[in-house]
Amino acid sequence: MARGLLRFLLSGGALAALLTAALPAQAAPSPSGGFDNPPPDKIIIKVATVNGSGCPQGTTAVAVSEDNTAFTVTYSDYLAQAGGNSDPTAFRKNCQLNLVVHVPQGFTYAIASADYRGFASLQPGASAVQRASYYFQGSPNTAYRNHPFSGPLSDSWQATDSTEWAQLVWAPCGVQRNFNINTELRVNLGTSAPDKVSFMTMDSTDGDISTVYHLAWKECPGK
Repeated sequence: MARGLLRFLLSGGALAALLTAALPAQAAPSPSGGFDNPPPDKIIIKVATVNGSGCPQGTTAVAVSEDNTAFTVTYSDYLAQAGGNSDPTAFRKNCQLNLVVHVPQGFTYAIASADYRGFASLQPGASAVQRASYYFQGSPNTAYRNHPFSGPLSDSWQATDSTEWAQLVWAPCGVQRNFNINTELRVNLGTSAPDKVSFMTMDSTDGDISTVYHLAWKECPGK
């Protein structure tokens, strides 16, 4: 099955934008230039915990870009499938990343948009869904965005979530709150032949498929 590299690219990072609309990947720059002015000091991201059937131990890694505009999360075994001889529990895979994000003093960040990509092979009558949510530790605010797909399909897929500047949810200034990313893939056989396998993955055989999170930055009050 399709297995390979998936990179999660984030431009800053924290629970941001309670993703409300599927818009083009490139969101418009904010009035304050948040997309163009990341803090000059290095951000540090550490993985506190990794849980889920889509990210078994040793199959996930996080790296921060040199220019503070992104961080990547790499998966090597994130695939959901159903039909044929598939394990009965394989139709749904999920992954929860709990990240400790240290940003330069005086700055805060938000997720303005997220571009998800992968590969899907769905038989006629089968369907699949990609789901994501983001939230800060201790926050009651969690937003979910679903992207459905229908067979027949045998191709790369892409889904985009985006939030307007005025609706961004910013990381609290002066307080450390871990950032959680939850993702899920689910495959449903529907009316497809039960002996035929349908699958969906958030990686690719050539390592070219990426999930991209675009970050917005701004200075905290009183900086």
